[in-house]
Amino acid sequence: MSRLPDLTATDEPTTRDATGLPAYFLPGGTTTEGHDRFRATESTVSVWAATMQHGAPPSALLARAVEQHAPRPGTRVARFTMEILGPIPVGELEVRAWAERPGNRVELIAAELVARKPDGTPRTVARAAAWRIATSDSGAVVHTVDTPLPPVPDLSEITWPFPDGWDVGYVKTVDMRAVASDGGTRRVWVRPLVEVVDGEPISPLVRVFAVADVANGVGAQLDPAHWTFLNTDLTVDLFRLPVGEWIGLAVQTSIGPDGVGMCSSVLHDQDGPIGRCLQILEVRPRD
Repeated sequence: MSRLPDLTATDEPTTRDATGLPAYFLPGGTTTEGHDRFRATESTVSVWAATMQHGAPPSALLARAVEQHAPRPGTRVARFTMEILGPIPVGELEVRAWAERPGNRVELIAAELVARKPDGTPRTVARAAAWRIATSDSGAVVHTVDTPLPPVPDLSEITWPFPDGWDVGYVKTVDMRAVASDGGTRRVWVRPLVEVVDGEPISPLVRVFAVADVANGVGAQLDPAHWTFLNTDLTVDLFRLPVGEWIGLAVQTSIGPDGVGMCSSVLHDQDGPIGRCLQILEVRPRD
């Protein structure tokens, strides 16, 4: 079995500057039905194919749609799941959101991304569902179980065993600073260097999704020259929203005997843990 080597110390630590790269999406007005339209840029391109998007930008766009749908003070998204229904093209997309289950204290908000086939017919490429919950003061009973990550290093402390050709598209738009692994857990701090939507600040919620999907790559156990391991979904549970520009991930990946894997992560900001992320992987040998 072709596995990736362990992360090792580097003699040439690096950081990243994405100056000059475009936002993930350019706004394109609305459809006649009132749905938002966007054009995905080169910054969304996946490592798997130049014609498809990395999972992070579309999940961030869906999180934005959920957050902006009929927002109410004193509520926030606590859980978000995106189902990836097929390759998400680098091109024109339509986004819509709606209340699947309205409620005063708990409501389920749904959203979807729609692309157009060559003949113009719509195709839903991703769908999301999010629980938005009314907040209350629980400061007196705060409790966490996960150990905080080490501080963000000035420069990355380790090299990444990524193959040649992976430093493309989305990967070029994030500043990724890894710290030494803790047993089988790979640990990294990540921040986006471009906007999700051109000209629009990134909210704390959307910031999580601008980087959370990197977990599958960070925790990769297999050599992508010999295996594919695309995730079919992304689920994030947040017991608090992040503060600051950095999102930390402590990632573990497990692979079963029948072509299914699982990537699980503890999410952090610089104050400590904030939630968890889970991805199911379709594991296949390359032809």
